[in-house]
Amino acid sequence: MSVDFATVKRVARLARIAVSEEEANRMVGELNGILGFVEQLSEVDVEGVEAMTSVTPVEMKKRTDDVTDGNKAADIVSNAPVTDQNFFLVPKVVE
Repeated sequence: MSVDFATVKRVARLARIAVSEEEANRMVGELNGILGFVEQLSEVDVEGVEAMTSVTPVEMKKRTDDVTDGNKAADIVSNAPVTDQNFFLVPKVVE
């Protein structure tokens, strides 16, 4: 795949980027170089290669899923002006 001058100008217009004629001519070569590199990568045989999240094997840090802040409803509503059975009471705002 290759990019020509018209394609660069069209993409710049779609992206709402102001590109001069000189910049567009330079971008043609740069984008074709990038696309050539991507085509080289597609030639690499990756059959049987496991997907990685890092270049070095790293074990995820895990913690136990323990409940640590339970049974504190009375403490939570203790500073509220009006409560009822550990619920906040607020003025009615919708009729």
